[in-house]
Amino acid sequence: MSAFETKRRSIAKALSWRLLATIITTVVTFALTRKLNFAFEVGLLDTGIKLFVYFGHERLWNKIPYGRVESPDYEV
Repeated sequence: MSAFETKRRSIAKALSWRLLATIITTVVTFALTRKLNFAFEVGLLDTGIKLFVYFGHERLWNKIPYGRVESPDYEV
């Protein structure tokens, strides 16, 4: 059993995290400005940029063994 994640799993995690983070960014921006359109624009721009950054970050961490425990390919 490999400790590496598939690209599909990394994409799913990135999308689910970005959805949650977009909601938070939009709500905070709206709370500070009281401008709904501006809050949505900031939320979408933030998502567009950070989605790709997060995916790259995840893939990079898959190459780093720090803190990872490898499981054997078989069990007895």
